[in-house]
Amino acid sequence: MKKKHLKRILIICPYPVGEAAGQRLKYEQYIDDWRERGYEVKISPFMSKSLWNVVYLQGNFLRKFIGILRGYLFRVRDLLIVHNFDIVYIFQWTTPFGTAFYDFIVRRLAKRMIFDLEDFVVLSNKDSSQEIRNNILKNIRSTSKTEYLIKHADHVITSSPFLNDFCLKKNVHDAATFISSSVDIKRFIPSNNYTNEKRITIGWTGTFSSKPYLDLIQNVFVRLADICDFKLRIIANFDYNIRGVDCEVIQWTKLKEVEDLQGIDVGVYPLEDSKWVLGKSGLKAIQYMAFGIPTIATDVGTTSQIIKHRENGWLVKTEEEWLEGLQVLIENQELRRKLGTKARETIVNRYSTDVVKEQYLNILK
Repeated sequence: MKKKHLKRILIICPYPVGEAAGQRLKYEQYIDDWRERGYEVKISPFMSKSLWNVVYLQGNFLRKFIGILRGYLFRVRDLLIVHNFDIVYIFQWTTPFGTAFYDFIVRRLAKRMIFDLEDFVVLSNKDSSQEIRNNILKNIRSTSKTEYLIKHADHVITSSPFLNDFCLKKNVHDAATFISSSVDIKRFIPSNNYTNEKRITIGWTGTFSSKPYLDLIQNVFVRLADICDFKLRIIANFDYNIRGVDCEVIQWTKLKEVEDLQGIDVGVYPLEDSKWVLGKSGLKAIQYMAFGIPTIATDVGTTSQIIKHRENGWLVKTEEEWLEGLQVLIENQELRRKLGTKARETIVNRYSTDVVKEQYLNILK
């Protein structure tokens, strides 16, 4: 009896497995499911763990140079094995510098190609200036390479409905699907009792690249500290402080991610109103809400589709609205309970891995 052929997938991605939220809370959490369903999966990150640890930091030029050189050597190796795979799955980009020549070769060699795009990286620098913050990242974000992959992939997976509309117009196969970031609700478990018998903790989580969004509401926290007693918990990979505000900075680790987020009473998700933000998936809101954390967020882009104002969260636009919303949520424990409970329900029904996994499988098939 002839042995059934296993479908083989080569994943070409920028970051080490289990590190970047864009990968961890998108396709990475479904790889075990794909394997259980008969797919053989090989993962090829461009960045080593060593490069990932310094890529957002100033200096460290030698480590960055060595890490980038190593990444290119692995990409040359990938060209030699692409033809052995039924599907090449590219997340975000293949190589950081230069033209789309490498992507052209991969496209020629690949039997089928899926391009998974996070963020509106095809925008010009002036449209995405908030997001491009150091020379490494400016060079990584090559719009010509991204445009080529959007156009020629057999299927494009996008991070927002707005980005999906853009890709549908560009893709030669008219094949693009918005798949939201998602969370494992068996791991992201609420532990909040919504009481005011303890000091309230406002929380934010992110990386150095999203730090400027947190900066947008610094003055809100300064003003809030004059009228409310609270602690600001920042879970990140950088240090942070605001004069006059009690800031608790926790360095993000995979091991303590759940425990650290469970200690938040109110989650904040500030964003700017820009074209770049229209490509964002609303990931922070989804994370907070999975824990039953009442979330206050800027009313823009995909976030406005996840959060319904005063039903499962709180949407704001101005500094005064930020201040009012945070003060109300700090003082009103029953409102926090109502919003948090409804938030958890929203994630279970629409943004859990159990719901979203079939969307990936339909595209792979």
